[in-house]
Amino acid sequence: MSETPRGLASEELTDRLAEVFDLVGPLYRRTHRKVEQDVAVQGLSVGVRAVLGMLRDHGPMTVPQMGRAQALSRQFVQRMVNDAAARGLVESAPNPAHKRSSLIRLAEQGRAAITAVTDRERAVLRQVGGDVTDSEVDACLRVLSRLLDLMGDDEVD
Repeated sequence: MSETPRGLASEELTDRLAEVFDLVGPLYRRTHRKVEQDVAVQGLSVGVRAVLGMLRDHGPMTVPQMGRAQALSRQFVQRMVNDAAARGLVESAPNPAHKRSSLIRLAEQGRAAITAVTDRERAVLRQVGGDVTDSEVDACLRVLSRLLDLMGDDEVD
């Protein structure tokens, strides 16, 4: 699997990368359904779970920042933030960098909810067992990150 002289992937490598996309789609949809089932236990939607996860991982963010990070429309993220706020999972805080775009941060109840959900998700992931190595995961992350970069970060709004 060598590269062509112009730095483009060979046909063989291109075919293998297409196989990756053929797996990523069904994996995403199955994971989405699994997360929907699991978050229903907490009473969360997949969208609210995504908002809580981003805030846990990155700290306070604006709605537009969350939308860009997840390639989602600002309007969709705003609806998810509104749902989370109505349930006391997140709260708004003044944004010193931008008067009109508040920072959204996890409330204590939101931190507890995302911890419970991710604990259940990690229990499922542990079932992979020992037949997947750290180096395989590193390679997978490298390839998927490169493909994500290749697709660009077009605005979704």
